[in-house]
Amino acid sequence: MAALSYTTTATAWGGRMGRVATSDGTLDYQLSMPESMGGEGGEGTNPEQLFAAGYAACFHNALRSVARKEKVDVTDSAVSVTVQIGGTATDGFRLAITIEAEMPGVDRETGQRVLDGAHGRCPYSRALAGNHDLTLVLVDPS
Repeated sequence: MAALSYTTTATAWGGRMGRVATSDGTLDYQLSMPESMGGEGGEGTNPEQLFAAGYAACFHNALRSVARKEKVDVTDSAVSVTVQIGGTATDGFRLAITIEAEMPGVDRETGQRVLDGAHGRCPYSRALAGNHDLTLVLVDPS
């Protein structure tokens, strides 16, 4: 298989209460700081939501890739990523991430093997290894 390569650029103006856009214009969002972080809330998105969405999509793709290699049907699967940021400006901020995978019709042992394999394959997971608190959850289909 040929090596894959993709590069993208996003620019932010105004920090957490500004705007973020990609160089090709496909993503252009107003940002709002959540009230729980001392902001006014608002209708804009925030970096944690954007990160959670990107991580969920990337991780789900890795899960599907691992499942395909192991001949496991994950047609109805889904991945949810929850991102929490906490800490203080003095002590520093840290992410806590929970990845929940649903794989209806897949037994627990196989599902856990696919989930662990996806975590090892996903570029987001590999880039963040050891730099955040992580919880992997295989959602019980019952």
